[in-house]
Amino acid sequence: MNEKIEQLFHDSSDKPTVWLRIAAERLSLVRYVFLVQIEDGIPSAAHRASLEYADAVLIGWPDEDAPEVNTPNDEGLSRVCEQISAMEGYIPRFRAQERSSDIDGLSDTLIRITECVAEVRRTYQPDFPLPTFAEIRRVVQEEWDEDMDKIEPMDVNPTAEDIERLTQSDEDSQEPHKN
Repeated sequence: MNEKIEQLFHDSSDKPTVWLRIAAERLSLVRYVFLVQIEDGIPSAAHRASLEYADAVLIGWPDEDAPEVNTPNDEGLSRVCEQISAMEGYIPRFRAQERSSDIDGLSDTLIRITECVAEVRRTYQPDFPLPTFAEIRRVVQEEWDEDMDKIEPMDVNPTAEDIERLTQSDEDSQEPHKN
């Protein structure tokens, strides 16, 4: 376990719910960086799914002192410490992937970070229903497939006959109807 994080946990023993906020802030930051990286292109279904997974974990995030937030026991705090440490372990990789514009790598690392944050949230809010990445991925893939089915394939090499037929069709639709 990361010694710095372990020391921070020890120092924050009087405020054990602070890690709930820290986890949410970290995920919000990496989610934003990922969003900026993918906004210039058309994100794939996998990229969309990783972003939506982060969104699903962050949705309705409670304040540290909200009544639905449980203060974990020592075992729970140990799990939180492990998850925070694991999450922070992914950050150097995420930064390197950002520098190299490795969108697929960023997507995968965002998923890993989100999984850590989801576990932190489960510790503080065990009754809150969190989806898994697999559930999100399946739904996003179904939506992606539906969207792709709506796109008509373009003929990139039309023949002269195809062009003539399209031109005639356009001309016919522009002529006023005769009664």
